[in-house]
Amino acid sequence: MTEVRATQRSSAFRLETSVEVCIQAEPARIWELLTDAKEFPRWNSTVTSIDGRIAEGESLKLRVPISDRTFTPKVSGVEPERRMIWSDGAAPFFRGVRTFELDRAGNETVFRMNEVMSGVFLPMIKGSLPDFAPVFEQYARDLKRAAEGGN
Repeated sequence: MTEVRATQRSSAFRLETSVEVCIQAEPARIWELLTDAKEFPRWNSTVTSIDGRIAEGESLKLRVPISDRTFTPKVSGVEPERRMIWSDGAAPFFRGVRTFELDRAGNETVFRMNEVMSGVFLPMIKGSLPDFAPVFEQYARDLKRAAEGGN
């Protein structure tokens, strides 16, 4: 897993993007980066700002360079140093669910990020959505660099 490559799957009412990368760092170091809202934009070029606390049950205000919209995901499913979920939208109309996972593998940690967008409005807006694969790849590269001490 030296090269970071996102994968995408799509159907009429579902769009899924995933990325995975091995990071030479402890899960605790990666978790620290993933849950420090204030410092997020310092290491992650795919995020402009995050307001709020990245913790169970909290709502965030997230800005990204590829959109003028402010996203408001809710944080759930938090298992420190292992997993968390950010979700936004209203099913069955349009919903995005992003899952972050960390798995220890020998002396490295496997980071996985998966986002599923779904809903009855997806076919109407799918053509106007950006290609998320390059964004996911950059996110993973930025996290790897920061966790391994390069940032």
